[in-house]
Amino acid sequence: MSTRSCPALLIAAPASGQGKTTVTAALARLHARQGRKVQVFKCGPDFLDPMILQRASGRPVYQLDLWMVGEAQSRQLLWQAAGDADLILIEGVMGLFDGTPSAADLARHFGVPILGVIDGSGMAQTFGAMAYGLAHYQPDLPFAGVLGNKLGSTRHGEILRDCLPDGMHWYGALPRDPALALPSRHLGLVQADEVDDIDARLDAAADALEASAGVRLPEAVRFKGEQGLDVEPWLAGVRIGVARDAAFAFLYQANLELLTRMGAELKFFSPLIDSVLPDVDSLYLPGGYPELHLQQLSANTDMAAAIRAHHRAGKPILAECGGMLYLCETLTDAEGQSAELVGLLPAQAVMQKRLTALALQEVVFAEGALRGHTFHHSSLHCALEPAVRGECPNYRRTAEAVYRIDRLTASYIHLYLPGDPYAAAALLRP
Repeated sequence: MSTRSCPALLIAAPASGQGKTTVTAALARLHARQGRKVQVFKCGPDFLDPMILQRASGRPVYQLDLWMVGEAQSRQLLWQAAGDADLILIEGVMGLFDGTPSAADLARHFGVPILGVIDGSGMAQTFGAMAYGLAHYQPDLPFAGVLGNKLGSTRHGEILRDCLPDGMHWYGALPRDPALALPSRHLGLVQADEVDDIDARLDAAADALEASAGVRLPEAVRFKGEQGLDVEPWLAGVRIGVARDAAFAFLYQANLELLTRMGAELKFFSPLIDSVLPDVDSLYLPGGYPELHLQQLSANTDMAAAIRAHHRAGKPILAECGGMLYLCETLTDAEGQSAELVGLLPAQAVMQKRLTALALQEVVFAEGALRGHTFHHSSLHCALEPAVRGECPNYRRTAEAVYRIDRLTASYIHLYLPGDPYAAAALLRP
């Protein structure tokens, strides 16, 4: 096992909503503008933050997670990045210590120093107490320092800096400025491609960070790893149609790369605007926001007919969360407006005002086990009995149903396919 070194930083916070993504994106854009190769990772299962971070860095973003991705694959991804990038940034998940495993567990396991982002609005000396708590709540934590976010003035930043415990590094501050804010909706941030001025916002955040703290690389971290084994060509010659547009965009980059490595040819299409499917053997319908495009999806009856014909021909379909909702008989949005959709799944889905499920999940198929997560604001009534249910390693109450009709596999669970490439191939192989 060889060792590679690269400057690295994990950006964490006391809670969600503190500004981790804004700060991570600002750091990525700032260093990318300096000509550095910045490899960004997202801790835990997330699709929306990586879209912003990819736009900021100009490079694909991958997940790191000690449970879903696994320790071995996470280590491998970091080692590979250290051999190619000039800087590794990892955005944490929720609060620093939240979840099992947490962002703190990941940082400690790989020795990555932590930058704590704290929303300092309405706060003075208590900022120092929060910084001290983040740094000392758990032993042996590689804590590097803090950054104040959403501050009212330069003087506000000076007050927060001066109240820090001795020896704690001040990484600067970002102001409370609408020009830096990243818009959000019910599942998280608005998708990067939907924010018309996204690059201006990222540049403004990078400018503010540079003005506050300058440009400097964090400490180098030594990562151990070795070249991974190539997967078998279990999907050689298989053409997979992948839905990708404003309604269906929740795709792990690692999933797409795995399918390609196994020999598949990916053909992207849009259920929103295309009237026919590409010439494919299998379909992959990922999650997204079908509820925001309900009438357009319902009106595209040619696409619905094409998907039904694909299924009647005995061809595989993998549908996750929003992709599954699209296959239901009806979907009702949060305002009570209903529309008929593809109708492959004998089910009715209704959007809810609140989150209905958020949990890690593992599904044991006959071909192997795949891990992933569920995160949705809808409820589903389905006439079918589940073929299998997911299991949660933490909150045992969540056990998402997986439905199977011939070669259709549909569930709320977003699967991380590299966890078991053979099982993944079995879902999409004709």
